[in-house]
Amino acid sequence: MIDQILEYNRQFVERGDYKQFETSKYPDKKIAIVTCMDTRLTTLLPAALGIKNGDVKIIKNAGGTITHPFDSTVRSLLVAIYELGVKEIMVIGHTECGVQGMSANHLLGQMRERGIDDEHISLMRHCGLDLDKWLRGFKNTEDAVAETVDLIKNHPLVPRDIVVGGYIMDSATGLLTRLASTC
Repeated sequence: MIDQILEYNRQFVERGDYKQFETSKYPDKKIAIVTCMDTRLTTLLPAALGIKNGDVKIIKNAGGTITHPFDSTVRSLLVAIYELGVKEIMVIGHTECGVQGMSANHLLGQMRERGIDDEHISLMRHCGLDLDKWLRGFKNTEDAVAETVDLIKNHPLVPRDIVVGGYIMDSATGLLTRLASTC
């Protein structure tokens, strides 16, 4: 499958198809979006929000949440704010998220089934990583989005003039609902 993608990419560049996507590194709308890596959102989210290449910075991860105040998502937001001119942040969760209800024990069991031995898992714990917390999902999407919004709004390195809001997108229709408790 990767070879097919690489062949398509070669032809894409040869045809000059990339020219329609040319833009600068600065987001035209000065917005960053933190959202889930769910495949249903890849095309749906930009289409449903009317955004095009160059409009916003989109930061995707499993669940669209921040798991630690100094994780890579926060780092990306800080770069977006201080280096790229972002003024507003949207945290967008979605319906039927795969991380909702995810169990750390189940994920660790899958790791073991794929050949990760207990010694390596123990080593992670010995290094100070709380695997049960790091690998757990969330019970309620709205609460997870609200917690992420709160973390961003109250982060000691995020300026107070940054507007942060939480939203839930319907994974089927793209309807965006603002969480009143986050805006």
